[in-house]
Amino acid sequence: MRAGMLSVAELVRLVEAGELDTVVVAMTDMQGRLQGKRCSARYFVDVVLGEATEACNYLLAVDVEMTTVDGYEMSSWDTGYGDFVLRPDLATLRRVPWQPGTALVLCDVERVEPHGTPVAASPRQVLRAQLDRLAERGLRAYVGTELEFLVFDDTYEAAFRGGYRDLTPANQYNVDYSVLGTSRVEPLLRRIRTEMSGAGMYVESAKGECNPGQHEIAFRYDEALVTCDNHSIYKTGAKEIAAQDGRSITFMAKYDAREGNSCHIHISLRDEAGDPAFAGDDPDGWSPLFRHFVAGQLHCLPELTYLLAPNINSYKRFQDGSFAPTAVAWGRDNRTCALRVVGHGPSLRVENRVPGGDVNPYLAVAAVIAAGLHGIEHGLPLEPEFRGNAYRSDSPRVPRTLRDAARLFGDSEIAEAAFGAEVVRHYRNAARVELDAYDAAVTDWERIRGFERL
Repeated sequence: MRAGMLSVAELVRLVEAGELDTVVVAMTDMQGRLQGKRCSARYFVDVVLGEATEACNYLLAVDVEMTTVDGYEMSSWDTGYGDFVLRPDLATLRRVPWQPGTALVLCDVERVEPHGTPVAASPRQVLRAQLDRLAERGLRAYVGTELEFLVFDDTYEAAFRGGYRDLTPANQYNVDYSVLGTSRVEPLLRRIRTEMSGAGMYVESAKGECNPGQHEIAFRYDEALVTCDNHSIYKTGAKEIAAQDGRSITFMAKYDAREGNSCHIHISLRDEAGDPAFAGDDPDGWSPLFRHFVAGQLHCLPELTYLLAPNINSYKRFQDGSFAPTAVAWGRDNRTCALRVVGHGPSLRVENRVPGGDVNPYLAVAAVIAAGLHGIEHGLPLEPEFRGNAYRSDSPRVPRTLRDAARLFGDSEIAEAAFGAEVVRHYRNAARVELDAYDAAVTDWERIRGFERL
């Protein structure tokens, strides 16, 4: 067991010794955030381990502001906003080093009635369903997610009071790969790295990025569900650690006019024996399955972009020459394409460059797997690789607005076949809620242009 992870026996021992007094019991909501409750460790051991716990089912039927909105079948005023069951997945039980005396466990979400029925639209269950489809073919997915973020010297409270304007980035210039530039933020980055290691994660490295104050901490790839669990815990933990340090972090896809925060997703498949399924004997060292998998990514990308870019702000990131993709194309080690093929032999994988730092990892990885399975099941041929600058190509384009992506997703027969009509309706309604809120908002941009001059 990796350091920081806990068995039930170890948890009980630590509780008895008085070393742990709190267990965070959490699920992941539609926005990719951890939601749940802090249980006393004694209560968790005595009751939650055997009986699970509950949470209001509106957690999968609200917007980012936690506003109760209409259009959801699972939860509404008409149905009385009942409960979900949060069933701890004890494989996720771990210490939380940045909070004293605390452990954390992630949960699968079940309906109260019929008892024990998984909630299909819960992000963790959406991913589990696609992993089950892979397992039927004797395949397992291994995934790495690369989250970028911006660090500011302002506290979250000060940033809120100032309307998130005129914040001070932790670096004043481009520190991409700069050892000197990143050293100024190293005390914070080191604390995040070491405490994530203490929470059972395998940290690889940290590096600077292009936008002032922008950084990335990379983690070792793992099985898809483990990676997505770690992604969600890390994102929450990094914000908590930054707040304790008197700073703030944002993972939003596009904070300003400079480079946005990406979340590149790397994926490979293995068979039941653990051998790489993408490697093969053709002149490129690729298997037919790999070619079909990548072809499926290309074919399905427009219809599944919503699960990769779920917010209004997500689409501001897709700008030519920004390292964020605009062309639905694939290339070998080509960062101008939406899909980048890298590695060889056991390391052969495809990188999806569409998601931003705001993505829900469970939904995004589920979309990548569903697209690959579509390519495999239909034996789709892989088009020739793109060479050169894909920003200047005549390749099909990534949807440029949430409105376009949501329409494609909601009308998609591919999405319905992969995820089921219930899941498609649920997330199509989430997009509608986001769009309605945006359409009703008056922005700073409008005030600046119109207050005096119009």
